[in-house]
Amino acid sequence: MESIRKIYKTGLGPSSSHTMGPRFAADKFRSKNEQATQIRITLYGSLAATGKGHLTDKVLRESFPADTVKIIWEKDTVLPQHPNGMKFEALNEEGALLDEWTVFSVGGGDIEDDELKSQKVHVYPHTKMNDILKWCQQNGRTLWEYVEIHEGPGIWDFLAEVWQAMKESITRGLEHEGVLPGILHLPRKASSYYIKAKSSAGSLQKRALVFAYALAVSEENAGGGTIVTAPTCGSCGVVPAVLYHVQNTYDFSDTKILRALATAALIGNLVKENASISGAQVGCQGEVGTACSMAAGGAAQLFGATPTQVEYAAEMGLEHHLGLTCDPVAGLVQIPCIERNAIGAGRAMDASAYALLSDGHHRVSFDKICLALNQTGHDLPDIYKETSEGGLALLIK
Repeated sequence: MESIRKIYKTGLGPSSSHTMGPRFAADKFRSKNEQATQIRITLYGSLAATGKGHLTDKVLRESFPADTVKIIWEKDTVLPQHPNGMKFEALNEEGALLDEWTVFSVGGGDIEDDELKSQKVHVYPHTKMNDILKWCQQNGRTLWEYVEIHEGPGIWDFLAEVWQAMKESITRGLEHEGVLPGILHLPRKASSYYIKAKSSAGSLQKRALVFAYALAVSEENAGGGTIVTAPTCGSCGVVPAVLYHVQNTYDFSDTKILRALATAALIGNLVKENASISGAQVGCQGEVGTACSMAAGGAAQLFGATPTQVEYAAEMGLEHHLGLTCDPVAGLVQIPCIERNAIGAGRAMDASAYALLSDGHHRVSFDKICLALNQTGHDLPDIYKETSEGGLALLIK
């Protein structure tokens, strides 16, 4: 598996696959074709279907000199490699083709073609949770120690930057009010939820705070603000909400939070390796489902869970999102995405508590759930995979 640095990317929302990925691809193509006077970009499948709502066209035009970009939308053409395909063409003044490149935005801000796929650097020797658990048992280690041993001590500086960016997105989101951009005119709710939470008490206050933190980050993302993919932009509110709440409530040190982030990223990495974190490929089960799994595992570790209990929490976070569709209204990362992050954060807390009450033994393994997610995503009709052509996207106007 690749480094967990590929799971956490700090950047602008609202979509890792529809804005971050295309932006990275455009920058790469521009650097190779500075002499081009015209750029033609064809978007395929999901990128074309919801690209305008996800600001794909905006980030592509901003990546090249003004008035040089022509975008062609081919939502009914899905390339076999991935639903998020795009073809870049560089032209001279006479319209002659200078260069072309077909590339795919595969989720979490990553882009891929045959060459990039061959250049992947694998830092982990294992690709299954069961094998990692066996390693931990044999070596008397925890999951975060497994990460440190294979990533090197420099991973902690990276995770410290990730955690700082996550906290800042919560702080900004709690302060920002008003209406989110787009035709839905959706009002921000994080600030009001936070105020109501502070005036509550007991278990209601704790859950309301988790909701408020998740809403804060997700609304920042929807507004095009700076967030951290965890593992995607569309699911970026779950992990920071859970860890921020747990730290503030139970006074965990930053060191322990960074260890939880390491474990959470390892969980996300396993889903990415054995299934997918791309909503266009497997639906939202691969986004919010994975985020819930990551947050549940990280929180369980903070509360003293054994590696097998962490695995159980992560398994539940994913299992109970199986079949979750991706049907964003108007192609925006707002409905149901923002609210779904808040509920996903609450579910992560529940999965963590449930696993901690157990002895860690259970019938359905994390590895089996990854296989089930992959198969379920394959079987889902395309209208429920980030195309806005089914479900809520059709019923809500």
